Amino acid sequence: MKAPSLTIGIEEEYQIIDPESRELRSYITEILQEDSVMLGEVKPELHQSMVEIGTKVCHTAGEARAELVRLRRLVIDLAAKNGLVIAAAGTHPFSSWMEQEITPLERYIGVKEDLQELAQSLLIFGTHVHIGIEDPQFRIDAMNVCRYFLPHVLALSTSSPFWMGRNTGLKSYRSVVFRAFPRTGIPRTMASWSDYQEFVDVMVATRSIPDASKLWWDVRPHHKFPTLEFRICDVCTRVDEAVCIGAIFQAIIAKLWKLRRDNMTFRQYPANLIEENKWRATRFGLDGRLIDFGNAKELPARDLIRELIEWFIGDIVDELGSRREVEYAFQILEGGTSADRQLATFRTTGDLKAVVDQVVRETAEGVV
Repeated sequence: MKAPSLTIGIEEEYQIIDPESRELRSYITEILQEDSVMLGEVKPELHQSMVEIGTKVCHTAGEARAELVRLRRLVIDLAAKNGLVIAAAGTHPFSSWMEQEITPLERYIGVKEDLQELAQSLLIFGTHVHIGIEDPQFRIDAMNVCRYFLPHVLALSTSSPFWMGRNTGLKSYRSVVFRAFPRTGIPRTMASWSDYQEFVDVMVATRSIPDASKLWWDVRPHHKFPTLEFRICDVCTRVDEAVCIGAIFQAIIAKLWKLRRDNMTFRQYPANLIEENKWRATRFGLDGRLIDFGNAKELPARDLIRELIEWFIGDIVDELGSRREVEYAFQILEGGTSADRQLATFRTTGDLKAVVDQVVRETAEGVV
């Protein structure tokens, strides 16, 4: 079997903000009129106050970083033409989902028709990472195994502690909102690519879904590209955080390939156990405890994340040239995530508008 290309592609969903009110602003229709959108780099999303970017196919974490810097700058400049700003956080601290306009495109009108109020409430923003895996069977094998590490990486990315003007007490409230959607969460194990394809065929034949794009699992084989797509993370506020997340996912797949090449693997765990760790990451982020299933005990999340980086992928990052990007996770472990910083600002100021201002500043760090 040929080794996977391990290419990286990153998609980010941003908030379009009015800098005076700090509220979300429906503006994607105007952004779509810009010529740059014709390149497919800037895309609409379900709500008009959201904008999505997607990098080109990158081969290294360094390439992905350059792409994200370029695309964030592009979107920030497009918004600035009409006096607006861009923020990268999993939820807006206080704007109401009930007041948001749905983007008037057939795809999103269909989603609203299908999912009704659930679609309207989906005012959340994520980071999606694609890792190139050309062999479909390894794509499934990798999906089965890498599920264990998804809560670890979610804990590093948390950026959504507020919802509708309230401190939710959760570090990733985005994860809770998305859970209401069908076909979400940690996927169950699949025996093979044909097993996965049979599942998709049944879902399509019974008109449950039009195609596999409506499987919104935390990790999934992409329906068009030869990639495994990681969807569990909140959108990362800082560029360096997003690149770190992408580099970690790339390294996990590279390590799983190395084990497979040597006729070894990492143990698979049931989805219900992994869901417990996901809840802990959602609720407490880095400050909680995750379960080490192999030893049947709970440990500080920071310890298990450090173990992932130093023990599981530590021997692969130099081959990938991504040690600097992956080890940025240590700075996150020490300084906290975007959610932690947002909460600290709110404790200091008592002002959610100050939280929005902070997120806007950090979104542009190293970009403009």
